[in-house]
Amino acid sequence: MVDKLAPLAENTLLCCCQQLQGWLTTLCSAVMAALVKGNVALQSSPALIRCQLTAWFVASFTCYKHTCLPWWLYTFGLCTAAGPRAVSWRDDKPAELSWIEAQDGGDPEVSVSPRDVVYTLDAAAAAAASSNGSSQVAPQVLATTDLRCGGVSWCDGDLALLYESWWKTRRSIVYTFAPGKPQQEKQVLFDRSYEDVYSDPGSPLSRRTSNGSYILAKIDGQRQLLMVGQGASPEGNRPFLDLLNLDTKETRRLWQSSPPYLEGVGSIMSDNNDDAPITLDGLKLLLSRESAHEPPQTYMVSFNGPEAENVTEQKLTNFPHPYPQLKDMQKEVLRYKRTDGVDLTGTLYLPPGYNAQHDGPLPTILWAYPREYKSKEAAGQMRRSPHQFSGIGSLSPTLWLARGYAVLDGPTFPIVAEGDEEPNDTYVEQLTASAEAAVKELVAKGVTDPARVSVGGHSYGAFMAANLLAHCPQLFAAAIARSGAYNRTLTPFGFQSEERTLWQAPETYSKMSPFMMADRFSKPLLLIHGEEDNNTGTFPLQSERFFQALKGHGAPARLVLLPHEGHGYRARESVLHTLYEQDQWLEKYAGHGRTDPDYITNDNADEQGSSTSE
Repeated sequence: MVDKLAPLAENTLLCCCQQLQGWLTTLCSAVMAALVKGNVALQSSPALIRCQLTAWFVASFTCYKHTCLPWWLYTFGLCTAAGPRAVSWRDDKPAELSWIEAQDGGDPEVSVSPRDVVYTLDAAAAAAASSNGSSQVAPQVLATTDLRCGGVSWCDGDLALLYESWWKTRRSIVYTFAPGKPQQEKQVLFDRSYEDVYSDPGSPLSRRTSNGSYILAKIDGQRQLLMVGQGASPEGNRPFLDLLNLDTKETRRLWQSSPPYLEGVGSIMSDNNDDAPITLDGLKLLLSRESAHEPPQTYMVSFNGPEAENVTEQKLTNFPHPYPQLKDMQKEVLRYKRTDGVDLTGTLYLPPGYNAQHDGPLPTILWAYPREYKSKEAAGQMRRSPHQFSGIGSLSPTLWLARGYAVLDGPTFPIVAEGDEEPNDTYVEQLTASAEAAVKELVAKGVTDPARVSVGGHSYGAFMAANLLAHCPQLFAAAIARSGAYNRTLTPFGFQSEERTLWQAPETYSKMSPFMMADRFSKPLLLIHGEEDNNTGTFPLQSERFFQALKGHGAPARLVLLPHEGHGYRARESVLHTLYEQDQWLEKYAGHGRTDPDYITNDNADEQGSSTSE
């Protein structure tokens, strides 16, 4: 019955859309005529406004044609990858739409060239077609890519940047092309692995236009762009500002962050005159400066001279330290190796005034999030700065410095798959090897008590924490898992960076699921979840079923459901309760033992009918 009704529904919807398109065009014309007759002042011409409305509808109707979805669903972001995506107005034009369409049906396994096409549709052309009685106007092909198109950065008719990349190989290509000269071939500007942060050339700065949009900032009216990047290096990030010549591809470094500060360039501030070109002499930029113990402050930096050789600055802000009681906390970026030779990093925090020789080893929290890489070299690159100010969020693990804990924040847990290997086929082995290396490094430094090490994470980090407690309980005394997914059979069509389905890799799905190892848990696990988590793959059911499996096998576990919360926790009550639950769990099982007498666990009282705290 459903199969018979589907074509009928589609045809009915198509007729409705065609009628509505005509009604909308007529209505737009009538409204514009009334406004003009009434001498109503308009910021745009009536024809332009009508063009914009009509072009919007044509684009929406075109989306319906290609996706077989109602156009209103597409407008609200429910389209498939097979139809138009990234629909937006061109930043360098008053009224011209652009969008991207996949030629492979959205399936990366399909071999096709080109893979993506960038289309444009001029509002004036759409209006002219409408006035002539035509319901549609053919869009123009602006550019094509053989990898997945990531969009266009606009400048003018002579310059734009086209981006494409491919996840499997981590390849990224940036082209220059002239949108107003379709006969000219696009030229490769950068072709590199986006995992290699040491070779990252940076991203171009943009400037304001008279219509409020932002376009690429040409310098001195020539084919030169200002490039800003993180400046990653083995010594840490040192952000930079380069002048890039698009024709020769040569760069000249205008500025770079210097220790003991971490500085970063922000927006161009010398673009007040919308019609005037941005000049190197007189260039003004916002700059942020911070250090390990000083919060970020904002400066105005001015470059003067034909070569921008004279640099002056003006301090604009003077923010106080946000938490002076932790101003003297100790921070160190650690570098250590995994048994397979992969370089690992992590940021170690110690309480203010702590002395390892005098105070002895501390209970320690590891808070992490694993990531996938295609090469060991990329996985081992330094991606942080020892001079970065340590911001503390409402649920940050560094809050426990005030409770006398050591914290290893963001230790790298790289899952490497070189060549045709699949990263998750060795997920557990690489995960446990990274954990062993981190704990070994901390114990060797004399700051960590090996009997009081805990691990935690949020989302995919929670999945990591549960796996570590299952596979290497000898390393950790307890774990905290917030808003995670623990049974991968409930995400059968892929998760995180896993592209295979459950039916293609059943052993991997099962091996990675801590739910399948509920009978092997012997160390305490705290599960926290937003009761209304609608994030794909981490519905509350994941924690609820995992908790039941753990309790069914007698494992020490606790489930905390936060009412009205999603994947992240925002309400003051939820944040404070989460902090309380985490603190009591750590204190009882991996800390100093300072528990609240009213804190009930299975170890000190009956469950009173439920092990779930709500």
